[in-house]
Amino acid sequence: MATLRDIRRRIRSVESTQKITRAMKLVAAAKLRRAQERIVSARPYAVKMAELLSSLVRRAEGDAHPLLVRRPAARKRLVIITADKGLCGAFNSNILRASLAFLREQGETSITLVVVGKKARDFYRRRQWEVKSEMLGFFDRLAYSHAQELAGGLMQEYLNGEVDEVHLLYNEFRSVAVQRVRREQLLPIEPTATPEGQGEAGGDYIYEPSPEAILAALLPRHVTTQVYRALMESVAGEYGARMTAMEAATKNAKEMIGVLTIQYNKARQERITKELLDIVGGAEALRQSVEA
Repeated sequence: MATLRDIRRRIRSVESTQKITRAMKLVAAAKLRRAQERIVSARPYAVKMAELLSSLVRRAEGDAHPLLVRRPAARKRLVIITADKGLCGAFNSNILRASLAFLREQGETSITLVVVGKKARDFYRRRQWEVKSEMLGFFDRLAYSHAQELAGGLMQEYLNGEVDEVHLLYNEFRSVAVQRVRREQLLPIEPTATPEGQGEAGGDYIYEPSPEAILAALLPRHVTTQVYRALMESVAGEYGARMTAMEAATKNAKEMIGVLTIQYNKARQERITKELLDIVGGAEALRQSVEA
């Protein structure tokens, strides 16, 4: 049975943990506000650019730009975006579980990985899939240049014929409590489907100076924008998941402190009762010995 000292030590330990989880929740909430503002302001631009480029790709010839060339998908590249840190609920495990499911679905297809975040790096370090490159430790200072670096490497490998398809896997930020795992094909760029019965809505475009020049300027920017959006979505989702997890942990710590306090009071009451019984028993024994 735990002694009073053991129970007091456990209460102090849980109180210290509660202070840490409360502080982490406040830090995550402050960072989430900034990350949420960034993704909310950037999402319409990224979505509209994706719609525009997909529409252009649907109308363009297959050889209008090297990033549009479709090849048999014998070699694929999967970009897995996780967090650098834990303590954010199922945020990382959901992504890793989805990545394993995708890898196992591919069968004999050759797949290499690009891991973003320490959790993905640590997870795949001791597994059979080849990690081609990694990006770590930049989420707290995420900038457009990080997306340029990642997207530039992916586009160059696609143009060199090292890979035939590139897929992005990340957590899309929906709300503070909801992050949805999403996988998108980054390269080659997928055209949007024409709504049934509507034909080519809006007709064709008039290009100035030429379709090739416009696609050469827009396609790399589009790929970089989609990568940047995925990184910002992941950052906002991580902070939201950590805030939710730390709020739950703080609540659980409070409940545990209440349970331990009740346990401590009961143990203390039992100890006092036992001491009183000992005193009463000793006094009664002394009285009987005096009378004898």
